[in-house]
Amino acid sequence: MKRSGKKAATDRNFVVALSRGLEVLRAFRPNDGLLGNQEIAARTNLPKPTISRLTYTLTKLGYLTPVPRFEKYQLAPSAMALGYAALANLGVRHLSEPYREEVMRATGGAVAVGGRDRLSMIYFGQCRNGLTLGVQLDVGSRIPIATTAMGRAYIWALPDDERTALLRELRDHYGSRWPKMRDGIERSGELVAKRGFTISAGEWQDDVHAVGVALQLNDGTGPYAFNCGAPAFRFTEDRLLNDIGPRLVAMVRNIEQALGGVAPQSRKAESKKSRSGGKVARVAEGI
Repeated sequence: MKRSGKKAATDRNFVVALSRGLEVLRAFRPNDGLLGNQEIAARTNLPKPTISRLTYTLTKLGYLTPVPRFEKYQLAPSAMALGYAALANLGVRHLSEPYREEVMRATGGAVAVGGRDRLSMIYFGQCRNGLTLGVQLDVGSRIPIATTAMGRAYIWALPDDERTALLRELRDHYGSRWPKMRDGIERSGELVAKRGFTISAGEWQDDVHAVGVALQLNDGTGPYAFNCGAPAFRFTEDRLLNDIGPRLVAMVRNIEQALGGVAPQSRKAESKKSRSGGKVARVAEGI
């Protein structure tokens, strides 16, 4: 996670130069192609002279490839190797693939697994066919935490203190748009307590409906989250609640069992929270 300037300045173990170099690499997004120093500076909020030194260094280290004709850069194989190595180490991605494909075939929806990247969820596994979504998402794609089913499932899988900290970050980031997003997150908390899944019906993309379910492992990693989405006309809200949601919950619980994971909430806990009138959702109130 990105540290604030104040924390970085007082943390003697924090290497600012390294963090800035990584920010440059993070500036490159899927399907970006080439980026120049000016574009990288705009994305990282770092001064252009600093960016020039960083891109020079990263080029010398083999993480960026210069394209002199356009005075721009692209990610080099060494940088991409880091991402592929990370993917290779995510056992949940490999083990969940047959489960995701089964649900994709049964529902006609795209089924993905992702983890948190700051205020977004990033896909590291995706199963879809050519008819699934108008918005084509693949491995490496980012979606917002606050308005998506995957992101909301992730929020409600966090420990209370971590969830509160994340909600504050979201509030500060979205400003005047936050109250409406907070209401959706609170509703999702109530649904998780009752049914074990979240829903985003047109709240991220008008024509996309999806269900989200969190996965918690007992090895200290994660939480991760899965989603299953499709165009709104194929995944009506009734189908989300009564077909897609329960199906995705069953899938994730099977994956947890296969990985030796622990469900974010037991059935007993869910029932207790449901009887308390949505107490779990009120964690977001006042934020």
